[in-house]
Amino acid sequence: MAETKERIIGIDLGTTNSCAAMVRGGRPEIIPNAEGERVTPSVVVFSDNEEVLVGQLAKRQSLLSADRAVLSVKRKMGTDWRFNVSRDGQQEEYTPEQVSAYVLQKIKRDAEDFLGGEVNKAVITVPAYFNNLQRQATKDAGKIAGLEVLRIINEPTAASLAYGLDRRQQEQTILVYDFGGGTFDASILELGEGVFEVVASDGDTELGGDDIDQRIMDWLVDEFRSETGIDLSQDVAALQRLRDAAEGAKKELSSRMEAKISLPYLTADATGPKHLEKTLTRARLEGMIEDIIQRTMNIVDNTLEAGKKSPEDIHQVVLVGGS
Repeated sequence: MAETKERIIGIDLGTTNSCAAMVRGGRPEIIPNAEGERVTPSVVVFSDNEEVLVGQLAKRQSLLSADRAVLSVKRKMGTDWRFNVSRDGQQEEYTPEQVSAYVLQKIKRDAEDFLGGEVNKAVITVPAYFNNLQRQATKDAGKIAGLEVLRIINEPTAASLAYGLDRRQQEQTILVYDFGGGTFDASILELGEGVFEVVASDGDTELGGDDIDQRIMDWLVDEFRSETGIDLSQDVAALQRLRDAAEGAKKELSSRMEAKISLPYLTADATGPKHLEKTLTRARLEGMIEDIIQRTMNIVDNTLEAGKKSPEDIHQVVLVGGS
């Protein structure tokens, strides 16, 4: 009988979204989840019964079950934070590692379904600024999920490897600008003989793509209020649809100059159903988020200063994005 080749996957355990990949035929390949998507929302919802929702289904349920939903748990890794929830009349408590393990379990299960066999080993990426407690907590989450974590890799190093910069022969200095779904990080790496060294790193754990989504949502709420007199800010069902539409428009504006947002039957009043129809241009979006972008540039400046580098010292800039 032929020996089965051991499967090792790489996992980006993100603040907002997570994904998995493996090397096949000498090339990295993203592993789609059970829903056919390349990324899995890092959201866990503990329902009132024994069920635990993870991923896209949990994300859609999170606004309706806010007291049972855990989002952005990555920010709590390595701390004594606990999530308490009442389920089936009993109080339950979960650590950040346990919550993260639910996300990792789904990634593991989906990878096994896609690859047609067991997956028991993984490499997981973490921010360069993660301390030893946070790195160990990530390893512990993998262990709870049934994974042997072979290695923890700094995210800027992983991004540079993905771009193939390790195959360049000349020494160079790289700036990684990592604007994720929930966090922003800037890191300076020096490359020599295929080895990366993180020279300096800085970031903001409360800055990311979610903030852009929120700006679009706020704009839609304001526009709808001015046109109809209806305030959607307390309408949970409407807010979920607005959040999905905001994220979709943001992604569309990455490649187009304008995005149309259409939400029929968003709500209703005594006069009948109300619909939302708006067009968001890239120029308007850039105006909305100008201060957010400036915050990232301030962090880049701080990272350059900490690394004792000037912009002229940077040979490559690697842009890493989240949702």
